[in-house]
Amino acid sequence: MDTRYSRQILFTPIGQDGQSRLGKSRVAIVGMGALGTVLANHMVRSGIGYVRLIDRDFVEPSNLQRQMLYDENDATAHLPKAIAAYEKLKMINSEVEIEPVIADVIPANADALLHDVDLILDGTDNFQIRFLINDVAVKHSIPWVYGGAVAAKGMFAAIIPHKTPCLRCLFPNPPAAGGETCDTTGVIGPVIHIVASYQAAEGLKILLQDEKHRNPNLEHFEIWRNLHTQMKISAGKNPKCPACGRGKYEFLSYTGEEDSVAAMCGRNSVQITPVKDTQLDLDQLAGRFSPLGKVERNKFLLRFQTGDHTLVVFPNGRVVVQGTDDPAVARTLYARYIGT
Repeated sequence: MDTRYSRQILFTPIGQDGQSRLGKSRVAIVGMGALGTVLANHMVRSGIGYVRLIDRDFVEPSNLQRQMLYDENDATAHLPKAIAAYEKLKMINSEVEIEPVIADVIPANADALLHDVDLILDGTDNFQIRFLINDVAVKHSIPWVYGGAVAAKGMFAAIIPHKTPCLRCLFPNPPAAGGETCDTTGVIGPVIHIVASYQAAEGLKILLQDEKHRNPNLEHFEIWRNLHTQMKISAGKNPKCPACGRGKYEFLSYTGEEDSVAAMCGRNSVQITPVKDTQLDLDQLAGRFSPLGKVERNKFLLRFQTGDHTLVVFPNGRVVVQGTDDPAVARTLYARYIGT
């Protein structure tokens, strides 16, 4: 018996055969924030053979209250979350192949990032990316587990393409902007662990093909007031659903005509993702920016503070402009300092 996994193997629904199956499985985790760090911890410790960590962001002090893989050194160094998580996880289980990917999941890259795994786990904080995940999952028949948490509330559901309702069956369109987010309403750490642990458990059942025990519900709970609701969703499959009913993957539609510019809710920041990756020389930029403002640099990104704004620049041309939620202002700063 493998000593590392001995207690997990003793659990009858897994056993030695199940452990072997997990060791051959491939999982992608989208978002390495609060949910993602717990999900990654569970997947790596349980012996999943390959885990891809995808995240666009970097560690900040405000993350440390609930994003359990990170520490103060990661925040001080402004490490990308995918890298900081990788550094921690490789010390936890060297047997697992872990691939960190510093990227924003957008229509241009979603298919390439997610099409080759057995399971996708949702660690994101916005529905736009979840609908992208759903399109890829339905297109390639990849199971995925949705999860969300804010304040003391959380929910999750396992989605098995062409068997269960997909996300668009349950939510035909992304919710309107202005809803609760962790950055505007807050969140407590315990609800994160509860949601992500349920997600991880459903993920293991899916990888082990344990249909008997898979949860058929959309589960919702509020742990401060001790509320728990189960919504059975099996009857919610919509034959006219654009994604799983008609095979139209509208969120994957990509014209390739313009850069992606998106305000980051509650962050007073705007992210600009170029239409095509542009290999920037960060050392050269650091030299150019130094006379103009404060510059901080690690091997993954560059931070340039000019007046009331900070530009966080990644090597592929993606920039997070901090200090404004106005896309027009962000575009102006991008053009001024990075180019068009």
